[in-house]
Amino acid sequence: MYTLPKIERFHQNVISKYQIYNSVFITLPFDAIDNTGVLLPLFTEVCESGFKNEQNPEEIFNYFSAKYLENPTEEQKIELMFRFIQYIERQIVLFDAIEDAAFPIVNNMEGRGSLRDMKEKADQRSKRKELKEFLENFQVRTVLTAHPTQFYPGAVLGIITDLTEAVKVNNLVVIKELLAQLGKTPFIKKEKPTPFDEAVSLIWYLENVFYPTAGEMIQYLQKNIFDGEEIHNSIFNLGFWPGGDRDGNPFVTTEITLKVAERLRTSILKSYYSDIRKLKRKLTFKGVDTLIADVESKLYRSVFYSRGEIYISFDEFKLVLNKIKNIIKDEHQSLYLDEIDLLLNKLNLFGFHFATLDIRQNSRIHKAVFQEIVDTEKSLFPANYSQLSEQEKIEVLATISSSLTEADFENDITKSTISSIHAMKTIQEKNGELGCNRYIISNNESALNVMETFAMFSLCGWKNPSVDIIPLFESVDDLQAADKIMEQLYTNSAYKKHLENRNNVQTVMLGFSDGTKDGGYLMANWSIYKAKQTLTAISRKYGVKVLFFDGRGGPPARGGGKTHKFYASMGPTIENQQIQVTVQGQTISSNFGTLDSCRYNLENLLSAGATNQLFNKDENVLTETDNQIFDELSRLSYDKYLKFKQHPKFIPYLEKMSTLNYYAKTNIGSRPSKRNKSDQLDFNDLRAIPFVGSWSQLKQNVPGFFGVGTALKQFEATNQWEKVTQLYQNSLFFKTLIENSMMSLSKSFFPLTAYMQKDEEFGEFWQIIYDEYLETKRLLLKLSGFTELMENYPDGKASIEIREQIVLPLLTIQQYALLKISELKKQPNPDEKQIAVYEKIVTRSLFGNINASRNSA
Repeated sequence: MYTLPKIERFHQNVISKYQIYNSVFITLPFDAIDNTGVLLPLFTEVCESGFKNEQNPEEIFNYFSAKYLENPTEEQKIELMFRFIQYIERQIVLFDAIEDAAFPIVNNMEGRGSLRDMKEKADQRSKRKELKEFLENFQVRTVLTAHPTQFYPGAVLGIITDLTEAVKVNNLVVIKELLAQLGKTPFIKKEKPTPFDEAVSLIWYLENVFYPTAGEMIQYLQKNIFDGEEIHNSIFNLGFWPGGDRDGNPFVTTEITLKVAERLRTSILKSYYSDIRKLKRKLTFKGVDTLIADVESKLYRSVFYSRGEIYISFDEFKLVLNKIKNIIKDEHQSLYLDEIDLLLNKLNLFGFHFATLDIRQNSRIHKAVFQEIVDTEKSLFPANYSQLSEQEKIEVLATISSSLTEADFENDITKSTISSIHAMKTIQEKNGELGCNRYIISNNESALNVMETFAMFSLCGWKNPSVDIIPLFESVDDLQAADKIMEQLYTNSAYKKHLENRNNVQTVMLGFSDGTKDGGYLMANWSIYKAKQTLTAISRKYGVKVLFFDGRGGPPARGGGKTHKFYASMGPTIENQQIQVTVQGQTISSNFGTLDSCRYNLENLLSAGATNQLFNKDENVLTETDNQIFDELSRLSYDKYLKFKQHPKFIPYLEKMSTLNYYAKTNIGSRPSKRNKSDQLDFNDLRAIPFVGSWSQLKQNVPGFFGVGTALKQFEATNQWEKVTQLYQNSLFFKTLIENSMMSLSKSFFPLTAYMQKDEEFGEFWQIIYDEYLETKRLLLKLSGFTELMENYPDGKASIEIREQIVLPLLTIQQYALLKISELKKQPNPDEKQIAVYEKIVTRSLFGNINASRNSA
């Protein structure tokens, strides 16, 4: 049977369906103004033609009002804007549901990158033994974070799930009901979610998506590659940040951390209980029925009648399941053996912890905490400790120990830092070591930062802690110094002994988001690549296996984009025993939100590791010339970005012309939008999400391309274009970076803000951005040989185009409101009430734009 090309499958199953169901949706009478749904398509047309005719958002909205409304008052215009926002938000949900429903049809679930493809490749190349060896050692760890790039209320998430199922079977009656329900369900949270709320939202994905998907994937591998034998490696690990990530989040307390850990344990036991109940209906045989009934009873008490007590241990649970398995094999013709194996595999994957709760804190906080420990516990430290050199301090910290508790200190931050260490021990006792065994130090700048954290464990009376201490290198300078920092640690006797206790494995985290914010797109990505090379070399020298944990966001500007291609492009000079990656915001719902998309993306990540280690082992090696070209491109790009960042209008532009100041008002996440509390905006304290998001709302996407065009132009102008072309053709890593930058450009739309060209204060600054955009677009097309951006991903390109079309009226309304705020503030006696209304419009329009841009760039 002939299979339609991917783009045609996308047109048939996504675009056509959206057009049909959207026409149903906009005629539903669910608000007081019945004609909102009729006016919205007209407004979209006016926006499209208005921007083509170089009108600004205010002119566009005024033209629309004059043409289609009867002498409206400003209040009526505002009322209609809010109605439009509500409609558009729901159109985005509808499009998401249709895209999710079509996922297995548009994407070839058994094609390249699938488990089946991996197995067939191994068989064709007689590498079955090597593949088994790979699977016994390799791991994929997806770490769910609550970074606020999407936050639908639970009720809306439920509707999306039901809508996706109804769309799959084209049940128009149910779809109509759900669209009507959607129209009447609030999208906005009146209050900020707590970290516990965020945890509960993400645990939904663990229970409903990751639990069944990862279990079935292991089952497939066990049956088809391991011939039924048990796989001793967990292969898939889950990590979890809500409730453990304290960096810049004052709302994460020790009480919250313990509560989240308990919720994770209860959730996994509930999932096991559900599976055991189904098994009990099948395993009705003599000698088995009583065993399974006993397990069911103990799980039930642990979940529903427990105040923290667990009535069955992990070892007992596993032992009973294996006992049942043997009886079934010996006495009952292996009936329902697959189901027992599936549950055993899930038990091996998720233990009693479900996902590892990572603790994270900033090195600047640690510094202050440590200073208080030194000042308070004088007898533990040399009198001149503060005057010692870094190396001398490290030597002192290597030998220090005590049994401190939070009661020994006055300062709240010190108390909570000390109690977080005691909490890790408590969680390990209840959920197992994997419940909480990683402590991440963000903004790590030195070996001293790591040793202070290490020393805190022995100061809290935890000798030989079963914890991995993970430095997170983020800025360009820290990335360049990372190998020297790790060498200092590898040669310290106390830290060396700690690593021996941890199987000589060191995890190092690398921050894409803050790296890009600091150094621009090319320099950040190249610095991380080079840091991985130097860290691999130094770790191998000292007999340490280094694992890289990538702090990635959704958009290319924050390390997102085609993630599996990025991992497939790592060469043999980079240790690649694990793929560890943060998954956040709308990347959770878009890449892992359904059983199909979760399976597809997990399989792609595992396959990327296999491609790198097994099938293309010695490919993707950059030559000396490649390295030199990369260095030069990064330097040129960095110089351009640095100059741009240091422009006197850089911060004022973000503050006055973007939505940066509105992120804090959105109630989509529990974290403040910057790390400090001062009114003055300090670039270093600004979080990467509002930074990248603000450029995205302007449709300028600076962090995803700025400097790339300038760097390429230099090679073109000096007759060295051939060098860049060869790098693009030879290096999958470079090609992936270029393709991801194309995605950022595809989501840019400069006509939206073209009115800024004429702005007295910011006209010149806007022009700098626009010129770089034009140059980058021209040269990326020249480099790729494409006639249009993302030509090689027609379905992705089509998805972006539809989403951009849906949100164009929303962006126009947002810019209209920003213009009105600016006008009102210039008046001698500004109308504060009116300003507040327009500010609310800006904030409300943020939601739809954020949620619309899956992998927003």
